[in-house]
Amino acid sequence: MADETAGTGNSGAAAGPSFNLIGQYIRDLSFENPGAPGSIMSGGANPAFSVSINVAVKKQADGVYAVELTLNAKAEREKTLLFNVELIYGGVFRLRNVPENQLPPLLMVECPRLIFPFARQVLANIVQQGGFPPLMMEPVDFQALYIQNLRSLQAQQQKTEAGTVAAPAAGDPNTDKTKN
Repeated sequence: MADETAGTGNSGAAAGPSFNLIGQYIRDLSFENPGAPGSIMSGGANPAFSVSINVAVKKQADGVYAVELTLNAKAEREKTLLFNVELIYGGVFRLRNVPENQLPPLLMVECPRLIFPFARQVLANIVQQGGFPPLMMEPVDFQALYIQNLRSLQAQQQKTEAGTVAAPAAGDPNTDKTKN
């Protein structure tokens, strides 16, 4: 009897919030080197790089989420494409006892922060295997991206709400263009 009570007491204490990385994967990887082999032999000015990153979250089951980073990188020299690479790299996370209001920052900031170094390494390796120096991405501030996206969503919602509130009533003779 004492064991059962101790067991329930311990499980209550162990019921704090937690999250674990179950596994990582590459969902999509595309590398284009349209000018090969000439692109790796030609010299010239340093290429211009453009890199974009996107975070997506997909619920898999209760408490299990797939967090995917989409990394796009492109290098051009004098308006000629040297390479274009797209990587969708994901991690599967199990979350337990996390309050609902803490899910978005955990999934959109902390989870991407954990898998980003691995995605960055895949990107660097594939670019190097394509015949170019490895592309070394700077660390990403996922907190700043999350805040920026929140503000953008809030601004869009405010515009939508303002447009809905300011919309004239149907049938208003001043705005109804169907009447002649």
